[in-house]
Amino acid sequence: MADRLIRIGIDTGGTFTDFACQYADGTWRRWKIPSTPDDPSRAIMAGFRELIPDLAPEQLELVHGTTVGTNAFLERKGARTVLITTKGFEDVLWIGRQARPELYNLDVRKPPEIIPRENVLGLDERMDSQGLSVKKITQEEIGRAERFCEERDAQSVAVCFLHAYANQVHEQQVANALSGRRHVSFSSGTLPEFREFERFSTTLINAYLGPVLGRYIDNLCSSLPGAGIFVQQSNGGCIPAEGAGTHAVHTLLSGPAGGVQAAWDLARDHGVQGIITLDMGGTSTDVSLCRGGLSYTRDYQIQGYPVAVPMLDIHTVGAGGGSVAWIDSGGLLRVGPQSAGADPGPVCYGRGGSLTVTDANLFLGRLIPDFFLAGRMKIYPERIRPKLEKLGLRLGLSAEEAALGILKLVNTNMTQAIRTVSLEKGHDPRKFALVCFGGAAGLHAADLAGELDVPRIIIPSMAGVFSAQGMAEADLVMDRSMAFICNNAGDRHSEIRAALSGLTEKMTEDMRESGLEPDMAVLEPAIDARYQGQSYELTIPWADDWPAIFEAEHRRLYGYSLPENVLEVTALRIRARICRKLSLGCGMNGEECIPDGGRGRIPDMTTKKGHMHLAQETVVMFEDGPSTVPLALRKDFAYGENRKGPVLIIDDFTTVLVPVGWTASAAENALVMERS
Repeated sequence: MADRLIRIGIDTGGTFTDFACQYADGTWRRWKIPSTPDDPSRAIMAGFRELIPDLAPEQLELVHGTTVGTNAFLERKGARTVLITTKGFEDVLWIGRQARPELYNLDVRKPPEIIPRENVLGLDERMDSQGLSVKKITQEEIGRAERFCEERDAQSVAVCFLHAYANQVHEQQVANALSGRRHVSFSSGTLPEFREFERFSTTLINAYLGPVLGRYIDNLCSSLPGAGIFVQQSNGGCIPAEGAGTHAVHTLLSGPAGGVQAAWDLARDHGVQGIITLDMGGTSTDVSLCRGGLSYTRDYQIQGYPVAVPMLDIHTVGAGGGSVAWIDSGGLLRVGPQSAGADPGPVCYGRGGSLTVTDANLFLGRLIPDFFLAGRMKIYPERIRPKLEKLGLRLGLSAEEAALGILKLVNTNMTQAIRTVSLEKGHDPRKFALVCFGGAAGLHAADLAGELDVPRIIIPSMAGVFSAQGMAEADLVMDRSMAFICNNAGDRHSEIRAALSGLTEKMTEDMRESGLEPDMAVLEPAIDARYQGQSYELTIPWADDWPAIFEAEHRRLYGYSLPENVLEVTALRIRARICRKLSLGCGMNGEECIPDGGRGRIPDMTTKKGHMHLAQETVVMFEDGPSTVPLALRKDFAYGENRKGPVLIIDDFTTVLVPVGWTASAAENALVMERS
């Protein structure tokens, strides 16, 4: 990696695109502009022109969190893809696991198929579970696959053979024949692990999204020639942009992952070992629980299709500032999951949008119009009341009651999301701190913490663009795995160690092919283990005493262990991590230094020097009626200063409501709220 003068994290959301810019001396700048969903790169280039007018791409190293792949999948706008599989297994994706997510729902509707059934071809070949060839693949069968792709004008191909995790020779032969003019993903390269449904689904999604993400990243690279460009992954790390199309399935949660990683780093700086993260943006809210470290999963599903690559364990709900308020067929008020997005946006944007959570907060006095988007975006609060009155008339409520009802419902949705990652997994939220970020989180943090009896809230100093900040500092991370079925594993340490050594060599080759220096990487080996007879595994760090580690983890999760039972290992894993963080950071009070000198300018919102005047107080509507609330600017807080609620704290891209019963104090790189 070349030394660059500027590092930038870019988080493209459904409503806003966030920028966090770190200079070589450790100082930060932040920026936020409306997203351009039709072409996300337009907002990125516009942001560059505003943030760094004298842009020199060769000075830049940027990490981009993108929703391009996720949106393409949800809207079924991926590449024309065919699936090549073993004869007799053409219907694996349609059969699935036969698990019913809603047991008593008599009107179950399957998610839309990724590709039509006629785009699946079965070839006459077969490997057994030990990797021995039962039926060799012939050139005639490979020719059938080539003609099949030509007939369907395939842009991408997924090759998924039975037991290819044990021997990839047949898959590799077909992939070599079909590559060149089209994108090819083969399961033994994407997910070389057993469980056919998960392997087939993950590989097909990778093939379906690869060309779309690849084109987008190529266009971005062309727009910034000479820049060092990386793409954020769902595991919290980033990879060089050149490999993003090949690993498209690893980017499905790339935006939220940056914020979770940054939140955990901040929590460790504050000596906190247990946090629940809450990232509330314009379109959705992302929640994750970290207990002693980041939480990962390989059980992620998108519209019912499993994606079995390592991801940060993040739960997403359609509850954001842009979530639309509507009345269902039964006459009940609902909020989300639909979002007004960036265009037309909320009613207050003045473009005829629908009523949203942002409108409700603005109407109730919790947002100050002159300071919206750091004072750069004109909004129209006077357009909200007529819409709220119309909504309230249908519900038998006043405009104020309707607005409060909107906030209560969106808070209920987010509270349930927090319960999903905590109480439903055996964690008591009262023992965790709530780390809140995203443009809208500060207005709802205290209500959520109060509902769940969470005693402490941490709001980062760059909360409005915190996910982008996490991306700017993200480590380079690469994951590799392999199936390794090993019975009586407790007595076969040397075999496991030798297999891990071979996997490490393959990881080293991957890193060199990506232009990375293996000597700079920290390797994190792990194994999947279980008791003989169990159906699912636990992933634990590899160590000589791994059986004891497994027993302890099993007891923690399930309340018991079976030390007399035989242990099995089913997979080996290696994670390579290269640190990118600078040794310098933000100032003691968490305020970023905002240099001028031709680098552009963020509006100064102080009452003495700024072009906008901040009133001393405002009226905020609460459940028990209106209340006069003092106003304060976040940047005016001195380190260690305390403010008792109620107070409305305004930052460039977020606003924090501190209600009665809470105290806010300025700590290092954060605002900490605790019960008074």
